[in-house]
Amino acid sequence: MQVTAAIFKAYDIRGVVPSTLNESVAEGLGKAFGTQAMAEGQTQVAVGRDGRLSGPSLSAALIRGLVASGMEVIDIGMATTPMLYFAANTVCQSGIQVTGSHNPKDYNGFKMVLAGRAIYGDEIQALRQMMEAESWQLCAGGGIRQLDVLADYTQRIVGDVRLARPMKIVVDSGNGIAGASAPAIFRALGCEVIELFSEVDGEFPNHHPDPSKPENLLDLMEALKTTGAELGLAFDGDGDRLGIVTQDGHNIYPDRQMQLFAEDVLSRVPGGTVLFDVKCSQRLAPAIEAAGGQALMYKTGHSLIKAKMKAIEAAGGQAPLGGEMSGHIFFKERWYGFDDGTYAGARLLEIVSRSPDANVVLHALPSSFSTPELNVACAEGEPHRVTKALQAQAANAFSAPAQVSDIDGLRVDWPDGFGLIRASNTTPVLVLRFEGQTEAALHRIETDMLALLRSVKPDAQVGASAH
Repeated sequence: MQVTAAIFKAYDIRGVVPSTLNESVAEGLGKAFGTQAMAEGQTQVAVGRDGRLSGPSLSAALIRGLVASGMEVIDIGMATTPMLYFAANTVCQSGIQVTGSHNPKDYNGFKMVLAGRAIYGDEIQALRQMMEAESWQLCAGGGIRQLDVLADYTQRIVGDVRLARPMKIVVDSGNGIAGASAPAIFRALGCEVIELFSEVDGEFPNHHPDPSKPENLLDLMEALKTTGAELGLAFDGDGDRLGIVTQDGHNIYPDRQMQLFAEDVLSRVPGGTVLFDVKCSQRLAPAIEAAGGQALMYKTGHSLIKAKMKAIEAAGGQAPLGGEMSGHIFFKERWYGFDDGTYAGARLLEIVSRSPDANVVLHALPSSFSTPELNVACAEGEPHRVTKALQAQAANAFSAPAQVSDIDGLRVDWPDGFGLIRASNTTPVLVLRFEGQTEAALHRIETDMLALLRSVKPDAQVGASAH
């Protein structure tokens, strides 16, 4: 069959409906994934979908393909991506979520778990090759059963998290799928919840469900001003990422949230390894180490962090927590190790409820001067070439006390800040981020890193991330 190769991304499949992603692609993916699952001894697969308008038809086509390959499909219906992961940890070991995540409304896609692992990279390309060659194996015996996991999922969170006092919060679901479950879960934890845009609507009529973008938090900030609520929580389109806003309108970015989570988790798992991606603040590693943990900087990508956490555990170590600047937080301690915005929100409330004012706790977290995520548009295939060239030049460009890391693009750390230039794995852009402990340090680091970039790519135009 004909497929658009570009929709097969590093961590998932994502495209525009119906031009690059349609029912034929979904059904073909079902046949290919089912073939691979059966080869690994899997006979069941959970399927969920977010609130996008194309979800029902793509999900139905995907299920047709899975059944044709001989799989028993456990259809959990409309659910957050974390609820799909929950199903793939409790009722079976494999799952596919039909979701466009935080992409514009005409997008959709698939996030996949196979035999307990989030698949990425070469495994996603192998599915593409099987679809193109139509080399799947079809067999009888497949079937479908419906299962609503919301009650069990809710009970699992409410049974795990304890708030020290009631809290009044605002929850902005941005008309994404989290609106159908998150507010009720926070109420069950003992919160008074003021809801914004909980109605699931694939047109996203109010604002785009992406809490990493400050413009999407304006309604939440306004509600915090007018309601006297203590804290604001915001979710992305499929509910696997969390945004946190203080009463006075400050966005507590995920790398600052991680300082709080690490201190809490490491109090029960001393010496554990806490993973974070290369986009995170320089302040995070010392906070992890001060709390008695091992800090490990790793590549960006939810599938990559989850795989690395599993590898550490498999080698006899402990990886109780991981996190990314994009808002994916992975709790292995007391949870399953997958990213879940609702659960991360619950864990945050548990910690801050121990103090009389959550805002005091959040404002006390160490911070620096930093840029938002910046993008440099490139030609298809160019970002990885540019980062290789930058890595080759870095040794000559920077001397001590600068420390150069090439684990994911080029990150250079100085005693007073860092600069990062890496290739996005989802779109043809370079991702840049700069941080300084003073404004002067930020300016110096940004200037030096951009000079190096322009020596390799003279036409580089830096703009705010549109991702």
